[in-house]
Amino acid sequence: MAVTSRGIHTGRRIWGRNRQAQRTAHAALYGAALVLGALAVYVLIGALIGRINLLIDDMRYGYPRTMHMQAFVGHEEGSSQPTHLIALNLDRQVVVLELPGGDPSRIRSITGPYLFGANEHLTPVIIGVSDVDGDTLPDLLLDVRRERIVYLNRDGVFRLPTPEEQARLMTSMLP
Repeated sequence: MAVTSRGIHTGRRIWGRNRQAQRTAHAALYGAALVLGALAVYVLIGALIGRINLLIDDMRYGYPRTMHMQAFVGHEEGSSQPTHLIALNLDRQVVVLELPGGDPSRIRSITGPYLFGANEHLTPVIIGVSDVDGDTLPDLLLDVRRERIVYLNRDGVFRLPTPEEQARLMTSMLP
């Protein structure tokens, strides 16, 4: 009896006819993985930049967010000392403390806006002084989240403008 060998396989490939479909499927999978990987990198870089900005604000403004400045604004500055202004974000409530002539015994408090939204307790409040109404007295400017609030310097105190004053300011600021 002679032993003969037969091939188990018929020589037919399973993927032989669909080689192009296989390449297309692999390319689509690689493309999807690449897009998901790029999205993950984008999210991670965004989170890293947000964290770095938070650390920079922590170093610059502290916690609670605080900024201060000195300026001659015409409020009881007889001792030739400038008025000291301190802006605070106290758990979403903006408060400006004014020490006229640098004297802490005559401190005044100016209540600003309440900030709404997530993480607004971390928003810095930027203060400045500038004469916006043309009366030669510097007015108080608060910048909070790309929004400017003007407190007019009237009768030795800072106060919000009346509707008439606000309309006059808006028309004078237009080009």
